[in-house]
Amino acid sequence: MTVANAKSGSAMQQVLDNLKELPTGTKDIDLIFLRGIMESPVVRSLAKAHERLEEVTLKAVQDDNVQLVTEILDSLNDRTENDAAAAELAKILQEPHFKSLIEAHDQVAAKCYEMPQHSLDSNTLVTSSPLPIDAIRMIGIQKKAGEPLGVTFRVERGEMVIARILHGSSIDRQGMLHTGDIIREVNGHEVGSNPHELQELLRDCSGSITLKVVPSYRETPAPPQVYLKPHFNYNPNSDNLIPCKEAGLAFSKGEILHVVNKEDTNWWQACKVNGGATGLIPSQYLEEKRKAFVRKDWDTQGSGMLCGTRNSKKKKKKLMYLTAKNAEFDRYELQIYEEVAKMPPFQRKTLILIGAQGVGRRSLKNRLTVLEPLKFGTTVPFTSRRPREEENNGQNYCFVTREEMEKDIKKGRYLEHGEYDGNLYGTKIDSIHEVVSMGRTCILDVNPQALKVLKTAEFMPFVVFIAAPELDTLRAMHKAVVDAGLTTKLLTENDLKKTVDESARIRRAYSHYFDLTIVNDNLDKAFDKLQQAVEVLFTEPQWVPVSWVY
Repeated sequence: MTVANAKSGSAMQQVLDNLKELPTGTKDIDLIFLRGIMESPVVRSLAKAHERLEEVTLKAVQDDNVQLVTEILDSLNDRTENDAAAAELAKILQEPHFKSLIEAHDQVAAKCYEMPQHSLDSNTLVTSSPLPIDAIRMIGIQKKAGEPLGVTFRVERGEMVIARILHGSSIDRQGMLHTGDIIREVNGHEVGSNPHELQELLRDCSGSITLKVVPSYRETPAPPQVYLKPHFNYNPNSDNLIPCKEAGLAFSKGEILHVVNKEDTNWWQACKVNGGATGLIPSQYLEEKRKAFVRKDWDTQGSGMLCGTRNSKKKKKKLMYLTAKNAEFDRYELQIYEEVAKMPPFQRKTLILIGAQGVGRRSLKNRLTVLEPLKFGTTVPFTSRRPREEENNGQNYCFVTREEMEKDIKKGRYLEHGEYDGNLYGTKIDSIHEVVSMGRTCILDVNPQALKVLKTAEFMPFVVFIAAPELDTLRAMHKAVVDAGLTTKLLTENDLKKTVDESARIRRAYSHYFDLTIVNDNLDKAFDKLQQAVEVLFTEPQWVPVSWVY
């Protein structure tokens, strides 16, 4: 190839000139393609810009302009009285913004990027008096009529300080104000020291609003990725502790909330995952303080009767549970928020049916296992009683000796166990794992006290509460079953009432464990709802306790 033409001074032109003397045999189509690219106006412009950037090096003329400005001001002292232009120049050179610009230029020119010693921090802004004139800003914000700004205030050392800015609110989107900023004036009027009056003043404003602000210079942290499932209903309009009712976020029990700010000890900022504005919700700490000493009313009635038992003069049934002192633990257990994570569709290890005796849990369980035996299975209970003539070991019961069963109970191998008519009965934990290992979901109809053991990553349960219907409906359902000859067991009015009362107590005490509640006022409809809910687990994402994931 020939040497590039020095007069052209262009690397691009050198390549184009050398294309003419490429060795023979090169495909013409390749040359045409390459020349087309090289002669493209866009490529030529990029090449010229690259050359210009390489040739020019930007350098500061000098890095002592502050001294230069001082000297100029000294020379103007004698002329400002008689020369209007000199007076105007002196005024410009003494402006705080111009002085700051010159200082910044000198620091960049000298490659000194550290914070100046006279820079103000948040504490200096609050305690220093009077403040330097360049520490105060005039900020303009826009507000639509009737639109909340999404900001609350507090009084700190006599100053009106921004306490919080709601994530996604009008103020947050405009990005002009920050938490900790001091508000001095609104549209030329001093704000005073009453946060409620300031809220009302801003609420009535619309259009352009001018604020005199002392900035806090605080960095805004990134929103945390925390998702919570509340175990209580909340209405800010009935909360006397919330700093601003309009800023509150109402939610229902079980709704998934995305918490975007937890800086405040008492009030978090959150929004619903299905959309909507950000608002204030009570923190875990605040809600625990409110509820810690509230007496539970659900344990005042029937305290001697456990779930799944009835008072009987013929036989006594005494239940003992794997978790020690369950009743005492449940009584003082506080459930406020549960941290959750979103998971893709997957098969739950266990399906737990909770409910009072006589609400149809076993009927629903048997229907599922018979209809889909490859998808669902159940455990075989263990007992210390002797098998009857028609019974086979492992079919309806697994028969073991009392000594063997008591030994396993002490080792914690039973999920729950109890004694009935002098014989031990129980559900072994290994039997649950055996069903799961075969690729099936294990259906359990256990006592609610066992939920504390089951609600873990080991069992990954989907908990369904089968609620009793109203007393009149339950009475009619029982009569229909008896008339159809499906049962010979007659329940008294007192038995039916106990079922309804027991169902209500279970709901109050254990509702924070429930994923779904089905009122069994019609067995066929209840089964359809249960089947549909289980199918959804295989097709839609699920919110599960974060401990199952991490």
